[in-house]
Amino acid sequence: MSILPEDKEEKTMQVSVASENAEAIGGVLIAFFAALMAISQMVNGELEEEMMIAHNKVVHYSSWYQSKSIKESLKEGELNYLETLLSAGIVTQENQEIVKTRIRETSDKIAKYGAEKTELMLGSANIPKENWTQDLDGKMGVIVGVREWEVLADEYDVATKKFDIGMLFFQISIVLGAVCIIIYDNPKLQRMFIKLMVVFGTIGLIMSIYGYILAP
Repeated sequence: MSILPEDKEEKTMQVSVASENAEAIGGVLIAFFAALMAISQMVNGELEEEMMIAHNKVVHYSSWYQSKSIKESLKEGELNYLETLLSAGIVTQENQEIVKTRIRETSDKIAKYGAEKTELMLGSANIPKENWTQDLDGKMGVIVGVREWEVLADEYDVATKKFDIGMLFFQISIVLGAVCIIIYDNPKLQRMFIKLMVVFGTIGLIMSIYGYILAP
């Protein structure tokens, strides 16, 4: 009968050692996934900044496009007015050539505004070089169109959402690791939490990598 207490003590020691090992593994995994989460947060922060820049560019270029539309509409109104004057015979014979010249100039400006609008909407890279009409700081062919900025903004948005999901799984993994450390003298349950921690942390890593791949 004297052996039983010794066996019990030995078993208790084994459980204690196993529990300590599980705690050590849990602590290492917490540090590992916390580091990965910090990296993901840093990359995600940069992507969010780029996304905000893209959204601001969409607003800026859309306003620029609208200003061209307003100018085009004004010139179209002017053209209609001049053509009406000419067709109604209101313009005297000696002034008709002046009005016709003004009509040609106005038509050219309307065509120019139309071409500039197309370039602002589609971007210089998506139209033939001979159709470049809008400069940016004195340089031609460098316009990034509204639609291009919209696509970039959407791509950054999708990428940041993947990072957000990844960080959520990292956080769950870290919480599971903390629970693993809190639990004591139950190696079986601790091992289960470690496995769950690895699974959630791995999913977080995969989602973060996926978000990085999706980023422009």
